[in-house]
Amino acid sequence: MKPLAPVSNTARVLLGISFFVLFFALWAIATLGGFVSKTFLADPITMVRDGYELIVKHGFMFDIGMTVWRVVGGFILAALVAVPIGILMGAFKPVEAFLEPFVSFARYLPASAFIPLLILWAGIGETQKLLVIFIGSVFQLILMVAVSVGSVRRDLVDAALTLGARNSGILQRVMIPSAAPDIAEILRLVLGWAWTYVIVAELIGSSSGIGHMIIDSQALLATGQMIFGIIVIGIIGLISDFLFKAVNRKLFPWSLA
Repeated sequence: MKPLAPVSNTARVLLGISFFVLFFALWAIATLGGFVSKTFLADPITMVRDGYELIVKHGFMFDIGMTVWRVVGGFILAALVAVPIGILMGAFKPVEAFLEPFVSFARYLPASAFIPLLILWAGIGETQKLLVIFIGSVFQLILMVAVSVGSVRRDLVDAALTLGARNSGILQRVMIPSAAPDIAEILRLVLGWAWTYVIVAELIGSSSGIGHMIIDSQALLATGQMIFGIIVIGIIGLISDFLFKAVNRKLFPWSLA
């Protein structure tokens, strides 16, 4: 191995799979070998059996669907608000000076701290859960998009000004296209954070979703079910991450150079 030396796609896949194989092997040794009590950590076989029962007997696919809907809904709302504001902040310094102090302040506020207020304002329905994801994602997105747009090469902007472009033209034809690959990558990263917020939202005042199943399983000491729910979240997140990367490569092939 050499620093920053690339690896082939085949090697990348094999190395990624090998880590999971090693992880599950160590887990199986620790639990099936009696090193860890099954009361605190179910073994892989129990986890698979409990997961099968959840899907077949307890309608866990509905819970998965509800969680995915909440993540996607809250994240899309956050992106629709954050991306335009972030672009304006990055492009125009007066807008940045006006908004950045508040955005920088708000992004440090934990979304979970708003849950009691959101329950008072919106009840325990879907609106409350969407708002938790929205609050947890929107301020991070605004600041990251603003930094990306503000980092566009100055010479490109100067060239557009020399050619007589107006502010709207510079924004639409220079700054946004230049920052678009980075903005897409930012959306991919923050989508992963949105999954943490939805589980927190579902742990309180929810009758469906993966988080609801996990908290119910805790009361029953069903660690196999809890681990299965956590693994399902990871699998869905991994799939969405790969899909995001594929779409980004398709839309912005020049960014890979």
